[in-house]
Amino acid sequence: MKGVIKEIKDERKRQEKIEEFDYYHDEQWEHFELAAAASCYAGHASISSEARKENVGNTPDNWPWGPQWWKPSNRRRDLVKAAALIVAEIERIDAQEVPG
Repeated sequence: MKGVIKEIKDERKRQEKIEEFDYYHDEQWEHFELAAAASCYAGHASISSEARKENVGNTPDNWPWGPQWWKPSNRRRDLVKAAALIVAEIERIDAQEVPG
């Protein structure tokens, strides 16, 4: 389990460093777009191999951004991306909460 958690953490770091999707970038997504993107990757991981092949090049209907940002790969990698996006959404929500 620790290996998977580290992999999710590493993906989140990759999103921040390589894609430059850090907190300051993510705070603009006030309508839970990060969660929607996570659901797209998780959903893509859950469909049949045949459907995955048929959907190559197609962006999901609820994908919140431009098609150039939709980058599915294999099921496991899609789930890691989904988990990292969920972490990003939780971090965004937590940063907006006023203490006290």
